[in-house]
Amino acid sequence: MSNRRTQTMDGNTAAAYISYPFTEVAAIFPITPSSPMAELTDAWAAQGKKNLFGAPVRVVEMQSEGGAAGALHGSLQGGALTTTYTASQGLLLMIPNMYKIAGELLPAVSNSLSIFGDHQDVMATRQTGFAMLASSSVQDVMNLGAVAHLSAIEARLPFIHFFDGFRTSHEIQKIELL
Repeated sequence: MSNRRTQTMDGNTAAAYISYPFTEVAAIFPITPSSPMAELTDAWAAQGKKNLFGAPVRVVEMQSEGGAAGALHGSLQGGALTTTYTASQGLLLMIPNMYKIAGELLPAVSNSLSIFGDHQDVMATRQTGFAMLASSSVQDVMNLGAVAHLSAIEARLPFIHFFDGFRTSHEIQKIELL
């Protein structure tokens, strides 16, 4: 008999589920196909769900991806563990802020979706200084999401945790919960 808890969910839900406990501030601008991550985080915060620090996540919704990147940077500068959720072209609009975040050794996590099979959007961020973790299944999203947050804190480095948009993001699997 196993003590493992399992639940059926898609990749977006797994990313939001695992990032929520590690997040003090979520700087968001919902963009398809990553919108469910931001929407779930916002709903849980509104319901009063607590993170590991005993408080609901403070969700700041911006009017653009550039605004979300600026809010991410500012929140990190203020000392808050901050997360954002984005996809493809939204990630590309964050690149200028990503250089500053990495250069200042700020422990951020960006959960990002690649909507093209070749990952050209995510690969455009390699030179920014963000460490990168790629998930290829819903279980990977759960597991590597935790690794991204813990590694960002320990190493004082920002991470991009990415996976396929419209495939892993919306694929439904029964996975083990952490």
